[in-house]
Amino acid sequence: MKSPFLFISVLFTFTSPGFCAPEQVHLAFYTGPWDISVSWITFDTDYKIENRLFNFRTLPANLNSYKVCVFGDLGVYNGRSTQSIIKNGIAGKFDFIVHIGDLAYDLHTNHGKLGDQYMNLLEPVISKIPYMVIAGNHENDNANFTNFKNRFVMPPTGSDDNQFYSIDIGPVHWVGLSTEYYGFEAQYGNSSIFTQYNWLTKNLKEANENRAQVPWIALFQHRPFYCSVELAADCTLYENVILRHGALGLPGLEAEYIKNSVDIGFAGHIHAYERMWPVADLKYYKGPNAYHNPVAPVYFLTGSAGCHSSGMKFSPLPMPWSAHRSDDYGYTVMTVANQTHIHFEQISIDKNEAVIDEVWVSKDVGHRHSEEMRIDGEKFY
Repeated sequence: MKSPFLFISVLFTFTSPGFCAPEQVHLAFYTGPWDISVSWITFDTDYKIENRLFNFRTLPANLNSYKVCVFGDLGVYNGRSTQSIIKNGIAGKFDFIVHIGDLAYDLHTNHGKLGDQYMNLLEPVISKIPYMVIAGNHENDNANFTNFKNRFVMPPTGSDDNQFYSIDIGPVHWVGLSTEYYGFEAQYGNSSIFTQYNWLTKNLKEANENRAQVPWIALFQHRPFYCSVELAADCTLYENVILRHGALGLPGLEAEYIKNSVDIGFAGHIHAYERMWPVADLKYYKGPNAYHNPVAPVYFLTGSAGCHSSGMKFSPLPMPWSAHRSDDYGYTVMTVANQTHIHFEQISIDKNEAVIDEVWVSKDVGHRHSEEMRIDGEKFY
């Protein structure tokens, strides 16, 4: 029998914009090596006691294989994937969740009450397994992301707003970044863009020095670099250009991904699913073996979990770097098999949780894509 471990939470408050009553948040840090049970005791206005027990699964220290549920853009209303995610998460079909922005639609709506409703809705699963988040444009509450910053605590980076961080989990170095520093630069200024960029360059350099132990780099952000939906300024016009390449003295992000041989990229924002061929700076590599020892990052657009509005309309023809696309509601399951193989599946809610797309991305020990590989590639366009 495991010995009990006592940890004490710290109570702090924050106030949603435009609302006078503060929210209460309990913050506790646990570094123990095993799963935990939390007994949550509350008293109502009549001093009646309610005792609720939560059993939370922590990740083993030496985790070589695992499954991750990845998605963006999930709301309280029209949250088509919610029940599937809860059911399969509780059943152990994945070990943790990565939500790449646009939570609840919106956390701050109705003075934060919709955020409370959203957290209660997902409580059956996020009280059992880790729930990692990154901010999307809908987390902007015109008060510098107050709800997002105060409702979640992600791994520390020296920044206090949860908007960028990294963590090593088994053979994968996970990096979460904020594209919203770019999206709301006119509102909040550009200092956070430079803070994040300087942190990223150092982080990826250190991750590459540690490739022998952690060979994969997977990066997740809200707004995508690539997509092929109709009238999507996010992937074809200025907003996309400044995010990828930078402008007006602001640094872009894609060059760092390419230079540092990032393997996998996830994004949401566009309410659809799309798998790309390996692509770098609009040049793509396609072929029967394109996903073995890829010569560029492999991007997945997974923003179709279920937002408050209808899905995106695809362009009549896919962009040339698009390998597969679907407008079904759903989410992505990433299976880290070992140090050399990762499997991706797209689960369709419209088709009763059928797998509508899957691919293995694999690489030999020590493989890192480089410009020399892209120059030599016979099918690189």
